[in-house]
Amino acid sequence: MPIVDLFSKRQKKLQGEVPDVYVYDDLPRPLKVQIIQIWRETLGYLQIERGEWGQIVYNSNVEHAYRYIVESLCHEYGDFQLAGPYVQLGIRNTHTELETFFLEEKIIAKALDAVELSFDVIDHVTRKQEYLQRNNASEIADDAIEELNERFKENGVGYQFTSGQIIRIDSELIHCEIIMPALKLLHQQDYAGAQNEFLKAHEHYRIGNAKEALNECLKAFESVMKAICDKRRWTYPDNATAKPLIEVCFKNGLIEKFWQSQYSALISLLESSVPTGRNKLSGHGQGTNPVSVPNHLAAYMLHMTASAIVFLAEAEKELP
Repeated sequence: MPIVDLFSKRQKKLQGEVPDVYVYDDLPRPLKVQIIQIWRETLGYLQIERGEWGQIVYNSNVEHAYRYIVESLCHEYGDFQLAGPYVQLGIRNTHTELETFFLEEKIIAKALDAVELSFDVIDHVTRKQEYLQRNNASEIADDAIEELNERFKENGVGYQFTSGQIIRIDSELIHCEIIMPALKLLHQQDYAGAQNEFLKAHEHYRIGNAKEALNECLKAFESVMKAICDKRRWTYPDNATAKPLIEVCFKNGLIEKFWQSQYSALISLLESSVPTGRNKLSGHGQGTNPVSVPNHLAAYMLHMTASAIVFLAEAEKELP
């Protein structure tokens, strides 16, 4: 459903009552209700009833979608049911079970599990015309994902659904100008490994595992360079780390000749951003005293990694 610019919303904006700082530990009830409404419009509403001859009638595609979401969550949580039991005419009503669980769940990570899994189904299952016999099924799925992300922003909740995952965002500008271009570039088959590692970095960051986020940042950074080298058939040492990979990229003209005179400064920037941050804070043994990595530093490294990825991938595209 299109987002309506209500009078009350405009008044809040005029009065400066819109959130300018994201929260990460709460999903407001209005947001949860809006998400459920998106589910009903896109996944469908499961109605279990008796037909004219006493037979049980319901849309099997909708039932299968909700059952997959609910049973997947139950299996991962080690539970038999999320809420309820909700049984209608002898059939487990997973639609009502999911909605009740989502509204009542206080643990933010579990609530986001339901959002991520359900929108992954919307992204990959409801796009098919035969799901609800809709000719514009793919457009409806796109609109649902767009509305979800807009509702997150509207409610001041710092998450977005991107590339099949819920990721944490700290700045709308950084997310749009740095993170999204990086994810778009990594979506190419050549960068599948780097994409997986970069998304893992975001997942670790979202749940507060800052050290693990730094490790995955470095892996993604190195994987992008290896992918470029493989694509261009440039040789590099076995088990090459960031520094030799950077040198191979420079040696083979990945950077325009104009910038070669700035070799020392540029390579210093690339070396000291992603690899050094990871090596000093999480990549090696921490000794007697555990090293604490603050979340704001992990965020900085994620953004630096994304910038480096965009820089390298775009430079590769410009090569003859």
